[in-house]
This record gives sequence, C-alpha cells and structure tokens, in this order.
Amino acid sequence: MSDKSFIITVSVFFLSLFFMVGCAEKQQDEAQSEPSVISEEFRSASSVSQTRDQIARLRKDDIWWTVNGRDMAWNNKNLHRFMPTVNLYREGQVKTLNDATNPEIPAFKIETPEGPIAFEDFLSSDYTTNMAVVILHKGKIAYEAYPRQEPYEKPVFWSVAKVYASSIIAILEDRGEIDVSKSIDHYISELKGSAFEGVSIRNVLDMATGIECAEEYVDKESCYYRYSMSVGDGFYDESSPDNPYQLLASITPPRYAEQGTDYQYSGANTFLLSWLIEEVTGLPYQDAVSKEIWNKIGAESDGSFLAPRYGVPITHGGLLARPRDVARFGLLFTPSYKTVSDEKIISDRYINLIKSGGNERLFDRYRSLGRSGTSCQSRQGYRCCLYGLF
Repeated sequence: MSDKSFIITVSVFFLSLFFMVGCAEKQQDEAQSEPSVISEEFRSASSVSQTRDQIARLRKDDIWWTVNGRDMAWNNKNLHRFMPTVNLYREGQVKTLNDATNPEIPAFKIETPEGPIAFEDFLSSDYTTNMAVVILHKGKIAYEAYPRQEPYEKPVFWSVAKVYASSIIAILEDRGEIDVSKSIDHYISELKGSAFEGVSIRNVLDMATGIECAEEYVDKESCYYRYSMSVGDGFYDESSPDNPYQLLASITPPRYAEQGTDYQYSGANTFLLSWLIEEVTGLPYQDAVSKEIWNKIGAESDGSFLAPRYGVPITHGGLLARPRDVARFGLLFTPSYKTVSDEKIISDRYINLIKSGGNERLFDRYRSLGRSGTSCQSRQGYRCCLYGLF
C-alpha cells in the first residue's frame, strides 16, 4: 500500500465516525456523567522503549507521515509524543453516549477478494488500516470497535479537521458576523493586493477560488508545498517559509479558472478560513474551536491540533481527539444534538445548505477523470467528494 493510499484509507475510516451518525429520538434522557475509559484493565499505549524506538525511526529527510505499516499506525495515534500541539478545552459535565448495540452491524458481511467476512473481522484484518469505528444511531452507540488503538487514545483525524473551520464559519454567519458573499479580503486586510483579493468566502468554502494552489507534496516550489512547509505539514528546514499568514498574503500563484467555476482541493483554503475566524472572533483558531464547539459537546477529554511551527495549528488536517468525542461533534448535525448539547449549535439553515445547497457542477472535472484514475488529482477529488460542499 502506498503512503498516500494509507493516509486516504485512514481518513475514509475516520470519516465514518462523522458521517455514520443516525437520527434522533425526540425525547432524550437527561445526560449523566460518562464512565471513565480508564479502567482497571488499563493498558499503556506505548512503552518507554517503544516510544524511543519509534521516534528514532522518524524520517529525517522527508515528511513524518511518509512511512507505511506499523510505523505509520504508531505515528497516527502518538503524534502528541513527538510534535507540538495546541489544546481544545472541554468544559462541564461529560454527556453520556448510551449503549444501544446493534448485533447486525458486526455480523454484516463485507465482500473481499478472499470471500465475504464479517464487518468486525474486516476491521481487524489486513484489508483495513483503521484505528477505531464509532457508529451512532438516534444518539446512542450502535457499534464501537478499537482494533488498533485504546479507547482513550487520540489519533489524528486528518481532513475531518476541515469541517470544524466550515462549521464555525456557519455559526458566525448565523450571528450576522460574517457574510460569505463578501470577499475574504473584506475581513482580512492583509489579503488586499494578494492573489486571493476579491475571492468570495463562499468560493473559499467550496474550494473554488480559481487560484492554482492544489495539494502537492512533491514539488517543493509549488504554492501548496510552500504553504505546507510554513505550518509544518510538509518537510521543512531553516530556510523554509515559517509564517503561513505572510506566505498566503504574498505568494502569487496563477489563476487557472474563474472563481466559483471549478473545484480544486487545497488545505490552504481551510487555513484562510481559520484566519478569517481569528480575525472575526479575536481569538486564536484553537480557542475559537474550544469556545464554539469543544466545550459545548460534553466531551470526555480535551482535544488538540498539531502545531509544529510557532504554535500555529494545522487547521486543514491536524485534529487529535478521542473517537467518541469526534462522534459527539457529528451529532450536532443530526436531530440527536440534544444528546450532547443543551443548545442547537449547528443551525437548520446550515444543515439544509449541506444537504441541498452545494454546487455539483464544481465536481464535473473530477467526474470526467473517473474514480479509477491514477493521477493524484483524481484520487484527491474522489476522497474529497466524501466531504461534500460546506
């Protein structure tokens, strides 16, 4: 399995925590304190010697995630051991996720080249690389499995992190603090005169800026790789860009299409949104996520974002959290939100926009490439279709 295939597979299985959330009962039981996941059968996630060995094995000449197999699995759930992070703070009583196990889920047959196998066996087989799965239905746990991690561990959720930025934009929009029809430089003065001047916030949300800054992890002179260096997601040294704010305000990538006409996946768009959130709220991005989301969902634990360079979070893919807490976040998008929150954080307006307000024409170019395409763009396009337009 290639490096990128591994990452895509992990991302897809982590996305199940977000999208496999069911509808709610109209009446919810009063939340009670969640039992601790630290039990008498507690097992350490990594010994002292294993941690030293794994950190010593990290690439010195390339991005840390350019490894495979067990090394990658260890890295995915132990990033806090070797990389700086910034916290997402929980608050208040833990909100219970009651058990309503559905025995049909683990027994469900998955077709494989060697024949059908039960879903439960599939998760722990070599056909997958997933760490954990949490499936909720009507606000309760229908199925939960941790084939490659302990329940208390906080693996990286990769691009699920992007949904937090778009969600906070929606929250601020509902309050009248942001108008997504306005250009992003209306709120971020540093972007006036930049390649992004005049680009509407909606087109940044839709990843349809028309600015050539597609995800690229080979060409170190490309717009995206230079951005990834600046936040510590790409390989960097002392001569690399180290300020993503200055970089995106000064870099001059070409315009390849009119804004709003073509979809091009790029974490740089997510960073622009997180910068916008900082400008409007007056808070560092991670504190805005804490205030608007994390301390309102009855989380079991603090979360965090990777922040390798100068405390600036990797907002496009650096979320570290317990799987159950990410599932709690997913409930905000369903009628089951009362299971975890006393207030409706994600509005019906925004949910309806997600369901029916997207511009499907933006994906035409990726559809024309086909799912079986071998180019990086075709694989990226297929992966990103899972997110939809936010």
